[in-house]
Amino acid sequence: MPDATPDQTPDPVPDQGSESERASAVTSGRSRLGQALLRPSRTQTVVGVLLAVLGFAFVVQVQATRDDSTYSSLREQDLIDVLNGLAGTTQRTQTEIDQLTETRSDLRSESSRREAALNQAQQEVDSLNVLAGLVPVTGPGVRVTITEVTGTVRIGSMLDLIQELRTVGAEAIQINGTVRVVAQTSFELGVGGLVVDGTLVEPPYVVDAIGVANTLRGAVLFPLGPRQQIRRDGGDIAVDVLTSLDIDAVRQPVVPEFAQPTS
Repeated sequence: MPDATPDQTPDPVPDQGSESERASAVTSGRSRLGQALLRPSRTQTVVGVLLAVLGFAFVVQVQATRDDSTYSSLREQDLIDVLNGLAGTTQRTQTEIDQLTETRSDLRSESSRREAALNQAQQEVDSLNVLAGLVPVTGPGVRVTITEVTGTVRIGSMLDLIQELRTVGAEAIQINGTVRVVAQTSFELGVGGLVVDGTLVEPPYVVDAIGVANTLRGAVLFPLGPRQQIRRDGGDIAVDVLTSLDIDAVRQPVVPEFAQPTS
């Protein structure tokens, strides 16, 4: 009886498809990859941006690490030399700052002195302009009105009135609102009045004077003063105290021909 022969039938081979199917699958995968690269999805875009930011941060960190390690390789003596150099630079800088601060203080002080000198000079100019009658002025004072009742007011009586007002500190004087009285003012007799600095002024004479009002009033009305003299001339006099008085008459500046200031 023949021996039984074992079953040697080969195992079935799995169906791997034809070559054309495998090529088609590879082509389809490449196509999808290309589409993904050309048209990335929102998720892919976000992931790409995050990777770019992470790479930039890594580069910055590496660069900072390199910068911080500039002095890491130096010896102790080299580091001491560097510190000494920085200390010298700091000292020179502080010296320059101190010099500039001192210069600024000097300039400010010089500017203050210059400003004070200019202010003082301007005050002197203003005072001289007032005394010379070159500018209009305003201030408290008196208005003296002289009328001729039974006689004519003499030049001497008018001069005494002006002198009394000057003596008690009148800073500005004008007559009839047209003539400014100064040190060079002249008085002459005229037809129908007095000629003051070439200008005819007629009665009633109105003399305006700026200064301490009560003092000016007392200088006009004291016994044996201008009031008594004007009454002897046949005139009358009245004094009004004013808290604000405007003197608008001015003179043209005169250049001295002979008098020169001494050095």
